[in-house]
This record gives sequence, structure tokens and C-alpha cells, in this order.
Amino acid sequence: MKTLLRRGTRSLEERLTALANVLELGDGRLPDQEMRPARDLLDRAGQRLNFGLNNTVVALAGATGSGKSSIFNALAGDGLSTVGVRRPTTGVAHACVWGEASADELLEWLAVPRRHRVQTKGEALDGLVLLDLPDHDSTEVAHRLEVDRLVEVVDLLVWVLDPQKYADAILHDRYVRPMARHEGVTLFVLNQSDRLGADELHACTADLRRVLRDDGLRDPKILLTSAVTGEGVGVLEAEIATRVHERKAALQRLSADLEVARGRLAPFCSDVKGQGAGDPRTRRRVVDALADAAGTRVVSDAVARSHQRAAGLATGWPMTRWLARIRPDPLRRMHLGTGSEDATSVPEASPAQHAEVSLVLNALAETASNSLSQPWPSLMRSVTVDRQDGILSELRRAVGATSLAPARNPRWFTVVGWLQRLLISLAAAGALWLLLLWIIAWLNLPDPPTYQIDRIPVPTALLVGGALAGLIVSFVSRYVAKIGADRRRRSVSKTLRTSAGEIAEAMIFEPLEAELQVHRDLCSAVAGLSP
Repeated sequence: MKTLLRRGTRSLEERLTALANVLELGDGRLPDQEMRPARDLLDRAGQRLNFGLNNTVVALAGATGSGKSSIFNALAGDGLSTVGVRRPTTGVAHACVWGEASADELLEWLAVPRRHRVQTKGEALDGLVLLDLPDHDSTEVAHRLEVDRLVEVVDLLVWVLDPQKYADAILHDRYVRPMARHEGVTLFVLNQSDRLGADELHACTADLRRVLRDDGLRDPKILLTSAVTGEGVGVLEAEIATRVHERKAALQRLSADLEVARGRLAPFCSDVKGQGAGDPRTRRRVVDALADAAGTRVVSDAVARSHQRAAGLATGWPMTRWLARIRPDPLRRMHLGTGSEDATSVPEASPAQHAEVSLVLNALAETASNSLSQPWPSLMRSVTVDRQDGILSELRRAVGATSLAPARNPRWFTVVGWLQRLLISLAAAGALWLLLLWIIAWLNLPDPPTYQIDRIPVPTALLVGGALAGLIVSFVSRYVAKIGADRRRRSVSKTLRTSAGEIAEAMIFEPLEAELQVHRDLCSAVAGLSP
């Protein structure tokens, strides 16, 4: 039997595997009202296949007075079901089992308490489990619920109709039309045919076929019977015997269930190729907007000013260097440059920056979910726009954790610093020399010899030349430091933008691409539900 199951259900097993993949991928994404029937189907299929294919469950269903219990008794050859005319008399499902094989576990799963075994019909019906269901139009809610429950699980469904109520709206709206794809495991029996003449019977059958085709059935199987005269019962029995002998009804039923599941899930799989997680231009816009909102420009300017301040302290004219010390270091004021993400004072993103980030993230989500059906546009927004605040917070932490201060000052700072010391020393020596000459003159002492350079006294040359040269070196150093500050600004801006790109990749593009991949995988799995 296991060999038969493997051979007969290889395609079905692949489809059930696809359904399991759909449930895994759609969990938390697709609406629960669509996931619940698919989940129930997978559970039901596994349980039904565990019971094997030796038994075929056939259910007789119909309205009050349609004669299904009479048909049941005619097939079973015994008065197992009570026959009624005006009121529903079948309150619970009855079961009749043909053959020696036990169907107790299967009937326990079906929750059918009333059972009977028939051993007098020969081998043609061996393995048949025939159910007589309550009336689907019963005034008792419990009866209708019992019909709904068993209609969902039986292998072959036989609708017993009478000439007066075959077009009943409850039957077609509640059962036939929703189960149009189960045509292969559904039979329609027009009972009480003895009440109609030949022309009336032909017209009634043609109209029933028209109604069923309007319900979506392409070629419904219609049999004519009369439980009173026995006419057509043998044909119905032969049709059921054929299905039982083939042992395919359970597989066909599950196959039809999978087709219904595919039809319910297919609308979530739009056959449209989006642009993935954004084209390069859109990605650049996202990274630029995030970097700007994270304060990249403010931090880069602070680094440039800090570099110029450090240059002024190291290479500025010593007499005015104290002015640079008055101004605080921009990086220290913002608690940056230490490589610690705590207690940074980077300004929060402005409303305009927030709006720009929202704009580019919305554009990214729309591009990624281009023409996709719900819930994918909402899922794309959930990993982009809805995570905006968290993304910006992560960017601010990344800025705080970035080491912005240089490992050491440029070497020319040291060289120019020593040159400034030398020049200020020469100026100081000239000033002291002139002071000494002034004191000698004030004391009317003999004038010491004074050396000149091109008629300029040496002490004067030292004072003026040292001071003037120091100022010139200071101005040149300031210009060179500005060039270095611009270079530092660009370098830090690039570093921070790279960090913004990495965070955008980890927190936006990768999750977005992951959702798109889930969409592709889920749609592939849904397509795998087809035969």
C-alpha cells in the first residue's frame, strides 16, 4: 500500500511540499483568513493520506426531501437511515462500510458515530465508506454545520437533488459554486425521476446542467435515479464502484483542494518584474539623504575647523597663539573624535531632513513593490519608511563611534612650529639687545660697538625680521592648513557616507531584497500548487 501511495501521490506530495513552503513564507505576511484554510488543508491532507487509499469516503448530501436517505438505503440494501418527507430526519451522519478492511480509524477521524458494515455486495464496492449526511437546508444549525464539516473532507461528494429544488440558492451559493474546481470528485444525482415524463425529465436535466455550468462547472456528471422504482440506482452504484476500484478519489479530492488554495493565494503573486531594491540612482539618493540627516555635513565641518585650530596652535605666531586656545575644539564640544558612541552632541535631523528621508524611502518602497499586490507594498514600507527613526538613530550611533581625530598631526606642523620658535627667539634676542643699548645710553655709558647689515643695526634687524617672518610663516601656514582641512573634510565625509551606506545596506536594502526574494519564492511555491 505504501508503494501505491508513493507512486500515486508523487506529484501530490510535491504540491503539498509547495503548500508547506507557502505557509512558511506567508506566515506573518499574508492575511490570516487566507492562511488558515491553507494550513487546515495541509493538516487535513497529511491525516487523510496516513489512512491510506484502501477506503474511499463517499458522501450523499442533499436538501430535505431530496431522497438521499432512500438512495443510501438502496445502495446499502438495508434500512439504515430513516426516510422523511417533510422534515429533516438525519441529524447525524450515518456510515456504511463495505469489505473486510477496517475503516474505524478513518471514521474516528471523520467523527462519524453511527456505522454499519455490508458484506453482501461482492468485491466491486470493497473499500467504500458511504456517508448519509444531514440535510444541508435543515432548520437545525448543528445539522448544517455537520454538513459543512464533512463536505470539506470526504473523497467523493454526491449531491442528491429533486426536480423541484435543484436550483435552490443555498445549495449553489454555499456549496456548488465555491467547489466548482472539485468537479472531478462531485456527482449530481437527479432523484425522483419517476415523477417526470420523458420530455420534462430531458428539460429538467438540461436546465440543471445549465445552472451547474453557470456555477463554473465545465462538464458536470449528472445521473438520473428513482429510489422508489430503483431506476438508475445501479448506474449510480456502478459509478461509485468505478471510483472505489480506482482508489484515486482521495488524491483527486486533495488535488482539487490544492487548486482551490492556489486560486485563493494567486492574487498575492503579481506577475510583474519590479526594479529590485532600488536602482543605483535611487540608492544614492537614499544614502545621501540618510548621511545628511545623520549630520555628516555638520561633523565634517567640525573636523575641518578642528584641523585648522590644531594647525593654528602648532604653527601660528607664538604671540597670538593664545587666541586660538580661547576657542574650544569643535570635536570636543560635540563629544566626537574619541570613537565612543555615547554622549554625542550631533544635532538632530531637521524637519526638512526628516521629510527628505521619508520622501526617498517612500520612493524606494514604491520602486521595489512596483505593481505588486498587497500585502507587499505594505511590507516594503515596513522595512523602509516605518523604520526611519530607528535607522537615523543607528546612523547617529555610527557617527559617534567613528574615530574622527587624526592619529597624529602632520609632520609639517612640527617643522613650522620649531621654525616659529626660532623666529620668535631671534625677535626676542633683538629686543633684548635694543633694550640693553637703551639702558647703556640712559646711563651715559660709552656706546658699545653696533653691527649693521646694509646700514640696519643687527638688533633691529633681528627684532623686525624675526617678528615679520613669524607673521608671514603664520599666514602661509594658515593657507596650507585650510587646504589640509578641506582634504580632511572630504575624507571624513566619505568615511561617514560609507558608514551610512553600510547601515542603509544592512537595515534597508538587504531587508528589502529579502522581502522581494520571499515574494519570488512564495510565488514559485504557489505556482507549484498546480498539477
